[in-house]
Amino acid sequence: MARPIKLRQIDNIPETNSFVPSKNPPENIKTNILKVEEVEAIRLKDIERLEQNECAERMRISRPTFRRILLSAREKIADSLINGKAIVIEGGNFTRNICILHCYSCGHSWNDKYESISSQSKMVKECPSCGSHNISCKPQDGNDFCHGRCHGYRHGRNK
Repeated sequence: MARPIKLRQIDNIPETNSFVPSKNPPENIKTNILKVEEVEAIRLKDIERLEQNECAERMRISRPTFRRILLSAREKIADSLINGKAIVIEGGNFTRNICILHCYSCGHSWNDKYESISSQSKMVKECPSCGSHNISCKPQDGNDFCHGRCHGYRHGRNK
């Protein structure tokens, strides 16, 4: 059985999702798909000029995984520039933040992605261990709540 792909944490979702060479008619252009985490790798390494180990830590992945993502992104960008291909940014295995949720009923803690928590604002999330709704984000790095990105996500607890 294959190991599940670990989510890559990103801080920046690109505002523009495509680049097209101007000299070719759009219907004749081949395309390279750049994943969102590949754009984040380029941003961290080439724009912010961080070392690879710092980039990997920021994305919460291993250094070899970061290197593979970065090389893939650079290969696609080079292919597009050299061969006149369009670039479309879409998809990937990423999250804006990885939250540590904690159940106050049974003490179980687990990771969940920010998007699945924030999208369930009308629906109460429950502990996968005991089914309790008495859960909240576990404070990290001295913050009151999971990096402040979960908007103080708490269900079943008094704020």
